[in-house]
Amino acid sequence: MKRIAILGSTGSIGRSALSVIEAQAGRLEVVGLAAGRNAGLLAEQAGRHRPRIVAASTPDALDRARAALRGAGVKVERACAGRDGLLAVATHPAADLVLCATAGTAGLDATLAAIDAGKTIALANKEVLVMAGGLMMRAARRRGVAILPVDSEHNAIHQCVHGRDPQEVRRLILTASGGPFRERPAAELEAVTPREALDHPTWRMGPKITVDSATLMNKGLEVIEARWLFDAPPDRIDVVVHPQSIVHSLVELRDGSVIAQLGVTDMRLPIQYAFSYPERWEAPLPALDLARCGRLDFDRPDLERFPCLALAYRALRGPTALPIILNAANERAVEAFLEGRLGFTAIPAAIEQALDAGERRQAGDVRTLAAVRDVDAWARRFTDELIRGLESGQ
Repeated sequence: MKRIAILGSTGSIGRSALSVIEAQAGRLEVVGLAAGRNAGLLAEQAGRHRPRIVAASTPDALDRARAALRGAGVKVERACAGRDGLLAVATHPAADLVLCATAGTAGLDATLAAIDAGKTIALANKEVLVMAGGLMMRAARRRGVAILPVDSEHNAIHQCVHGRDPQEVRRLILTASGGPFRERPAAELEAVTPREALDHPTWRMGPKITVDSATLMNKGLEVIEARWLFDAPPDRIDVVVHPQSIVHSLVELRDGSVIAQLGVTDMRLPIQYAFSYPERWEAPLPALDLARCGRLDFDRPDLERFPCLALAYRALRGPTALPIILNAANERAVEAFLEGRLGFTAIPAAIEQALDAGERRQAGDVRTLAAVRDVDAWARRFTDELIRGLESGQ
């Protein structure tokens, strides 16, 4: 029996993970659940899976979850809130594997704590590696901890390179759906609304990651992730647009052969792979029917219409402070866009200005978690001030 703790249990990844655990009830068990403010769903999940520990992001949400659990007659050994609660779930002694699926930067401390506690990590939080990839991978090597990617693209690459000599690999190729505006003319992108951006053609995801997919920043963050997960330099990581989302990623070997991983567009598949690794289990999912898939298209990304991907490569090629700035500026800009305070095409413009300012500050390599936090805080302040300036000038 493999015991699982989930950080971000009420999000889309967390809910899919619990579905996998239910389907594999004889092999997997929930020992910890950490969620945000959705107290009702957290209580429902805890009532169904009976974890030993639950955590919510705020004391109020925890109180509401406790009340719901008491009303249902469900007892939990420990319930806690805030950062301490997240850390407690991540490091619970009974957990063998921690699924890190918290959105944004909230999961950084908890993921590092789980690594330090010797837990296997199933990673679904891009920002953790974007902000502190070097720190994370060094900590994992030091503790002998495996980091298993849950993102469908990196999970696909992991499947393609598993058991191979790294010297055999020439190039990693990440696929991108292209988002909802893949064919929209550049002149029309400025008028894109949050509602349009949240209408993804193939995946159902949270608001922030869905907007990132629409700007191609999601793919840029994944390029940075791939650099750390697979120890690959930027010039050996490529992106192709594949709107059908059937080929999840590819690996080119040094003899020119290309290995691809294909599958249905269902996050339960990569989640189960991470949970079962190094084994493979039967999955309650439909098989991929290639004849019904029809044609599979591939194209180069348009970096002029979607400059966020180019900005991510720029950050990756610079000192390690730049990806932190990129991530922080993007989070603040996307938040402003979703609130109707910033236009769609202003998202990459704000990120570019933050990178420019970071370079003027001579932002260098970061080697400690405190330095990561300092750079992150500066980039958020800078972007917030920039957005306020844009609003006042309207």
